Amino acid sequence: MAAVPLTKYAVHLRPADNIAVAARGIPAGTALTFDGGTVSLPAGIEMGHKFAVRPIKEGDAVYKFGQVIGFAGKPIALGEHVHVHNVKAEAFARDYAFGADRPAPLPPPAEHLSFMGYDRGPGKPDHLRYGTRNYIAVISTVNCSASTSKYITKRIEASGVLKDFPNVDGVIPIVHKMGCGHQYEGPDHKQLERTLAGFANHPNVAAYILIGLGCEIVQARELVEHQHLELVQLGGGAKVTKKPPTVLTIQETGGIGKTTDAGVKAVVDMLPWVNDVKRVQLPAKHILLGTNCGGSDGNSGVTANPALGVASDLVVQHGGTSILAETPEIYGAEHVLTRRAVSEEVGQKLVERIKWWEWYTSTFGAEINNNPSPGNKKGGLTTIYEKSLGAIAKAGSTAMVDVVRYAEPVTAKGFVVMDTPGYDPVSMTGVVAGGANVCVFTTGRGSVYGCKPAPCLKVATNTPLYERMESDMDINAGVILDGTPVEVVGRQIFDAILATASGKQTKSEIHGVGEEEFAPWQIGPTL
Repeated sequence: MAAVPLTKYAVHLRPADNIAVAARGIPAGTALTFDGGTVSLPAGIEMGHKFAVRPIKEGDAVYKFGQVIGFAGKPIALGEHVHVHNVKAEAFARDYAFGADRPAPLPPPAEHLSFMGYDRGPGKPDHLRYGTRNYIAVISTVNCSASTSKYITKRIEASGVLKDFPNVDGVIPIVHKMGCGHQYEGPDHKQLERTLAGFANHPNVAAYILIGLGCEIVQARELVEHQHLELVQLGGGAKVTKKPPTVLTIQETGGIGKTTDAGVKAVVDMLPWVNDVKRVQLPAKHILLGTNCGGSDGNSGVTANPALGVASDLVVQHGGTSILAETPEIYGAEHVLTRRAVSEEVGQKLVERIKWWEWYTSTFGAEINNNPSPGNKKGGLTTIYEKSLGAIAKAGSTAMVDVVRYAEPVTAKGFVVMDTPGYDPVSMTGVVAGGANVCVFTTGRGSVYGCKPAPCLKVATNTPLYERMESDMDINAGVILDGTPVEVVGRQIFDAILATASGKQTKSEIHGVGEEEFAPWQIGPTL
């Protein structure tokens, strides 16, 4: 077989890399010209998987993205498949060099763009004021009231009353498995209160009611007092009035039936004035973008994540905010971000979270680098370091301006890290609670994710996935493997963000996905 250029089949990302990534399946026996020589592949290589473009000695570092992704567990010959059978993740020193590579602010955009969204009025701070959807939420404080919250929303949906209020995107139940069995005033109690408050105060939620049982740890009335919840009512043009939120407890109201009746009445009473809220033109600086990746593969860090990074930069350039989450999937790449920190204080906040995760996982006899998942490995990801370096590409190239705890309100403008687990629903629940009004989710294996009240675009890392699951994928970043510039796809994602913020439905919204994905993070024991 005659040798063909490596670029026909694979991507070599950085000059220092001693591996290349298959852009498509490569047959066994293929000979590729590279760097003035020939690389012959004794075995077939699947899309997203790696092969050596230089011999790698046992114990030597394996490089991808110009960074260490692991160490050779045995000698790796030229052209050999590089994966879990011959690469291991070992600890290595990382130079945090806080702020050493801090980028200069991006220049103003050539054109200041906008979207059609909801202005909740001066009664809310900026990070909670500007929405992209117009929902009413029925929020359970505890699992014991989850069924009742669902009964309320199902009754309203079945009644057909929503057809008379076309500006209301829906009535959604916010239900979960927590709310009791926590240490009172402990970390889980406070974090769940913060998460619930984030959804109640969310800019995409025009109104809400709280449903409790009555005897749980997370008391609805305490939630209102601790988190300063208030219902902002818009009506009469520019007139803004406030009133305390509706709080119903099953024990005080007289059981499930009476609570359901009262909840339905409360929501129906809200519908007219929620429907009165209209979309208005808003500058793109009010986009608060949540990013996440799930079901990743070896091309996630080559296509979809870098393209989302371009879109993140465009959001920041317009004055908005982009959130990177999933701290366990930053692990091993955190030094790249600390070098972009605006200050040592911000960089240290990320390092402190990394150290906490090392302690937390060890407490349960686990390892933070016990990753990627079986699906990730099948897609070509070998170590957590490789996965993390690809994951942080979603953050683009701007300075890291803040690091916040799970579900904390994100108030800074620019690129922000939120400390969340890597598990997608739990991670995105925290990001949305922090105020993200639109989300983008990249996937190489085919995650089918949505998270009401925030619309969520899904970006496929490769064309076979996009074609196989086109009804679930919004954008195909696999075209990058065929030569489309990353910047072009990044701009496509940014334009899709603005269109989604203006009301265009995502594929997950068309399917109705997003009501079951509310999954708050529980840190400690259930008592």
